[in-house]
Amino acid sequence: MTASRDDEFGFAPDYDAPVPYMQRTRDYYAAIGYTTPYRWAHYTEAPFQPLKKELSQSRVTIITTAAPYDPAKGDQGPGAAYNGGAKFYQVYDGDTSKQHDLRISHIGYDRKHTSATDSGTWFPLPQLLKASDAGRIGEVAPRFFGAPTNRSHRVTLDTDAPEILARCRADAVDVAVLVPNCPVCHQTTALVARHLEANGIPTVVMGCAKDIIEHAAVPRFLFSDFPLGNSAGKPHDVASQAQTLELALKLLETASGPQTTMQSPLRWSEDASWKLDYNNVAQLSAEELARRRAEFDKQKEIARGNRAA
Repeated sequence: MTASRDDEFGFAPDYDAPVPYMQRTRDYYAAIGYTTPYRWAHYTEAPFQPLKKELSQSRVTIITTAAPYDPAKGDQGPGAAYNGGAKFYQVYDGDTSKQHDLRISHIGYDRKHTSATDSGTWFPLPQLLKASDAGRIGEVAPRFFGAPTNRSHRVTLDTDAPEILARCRADAVDVAVLVPNCPVCHQTTALVARHLEANGIPTVVMGCAKDIIEHAAVPRFLFSDFPLGNSAGKPHDVASQAQTLELALKLLETASGPQTTMQSPLRWSEDASWKLDYNNVAQLSAEELARRRAEFDKQKEIARGNRAA
């Protein structure tokens, strides 16, 4: 009856909705034995800073959660398993006039549906440079900034966000585009965006985890209903990446107030069943959950060692 009615009315399947990452994450960690649920950052209001200049006159930077490739830190390539050894724990910056090899093996992106073969899907510097050449923005800031993917709200709020703000001010940044990848990345960039906005710098977050971003209440959010790891567009699809950045820029210009979400019209594929897979305990056997618990504990030990170093 339900399928017949869906056909009659042209309804989409119930699962063809934004993935509930917060609930999936809670259920997943409970299933592998961590019984204390993670407290996601939650606000009901957001700061908001209108553009001080036209975008065509503005200096724009990128804030990313991707990590610089380091061959000494193990496999970080396409298809690499979660690699806690490649994590970074302090804000870094990079020269936007140079090419950079940034990877996402250190975070929990959607490894089943994301190829991780095209950094243009998580680091939109090439498209931002094109926007500058075309006069769409005034210029690209001299540096982009890396925001550590930190589960600690306190560290993000008290250490990382103020450090990013200081570096943005040093570079006379007018606007920041923030690009997260994993669930915690989305929370991190939301907190950083709020801090920047409260201190005078307009922001837009380009992301794929709608529930996490809106739970944290950001000023502006461009939502792409894609698997995690593709916040800046589809892989090897330059038109998609250009359109995604343009939508973010348009949102910067048109948002009339905080907590404004724009959804990209682009679809990942006609088949939306990919949304059922990410950390879905209903699809994981007891053996697989046990394996993942063991792997998670191993990665936690690696992370502890890296922090101590």
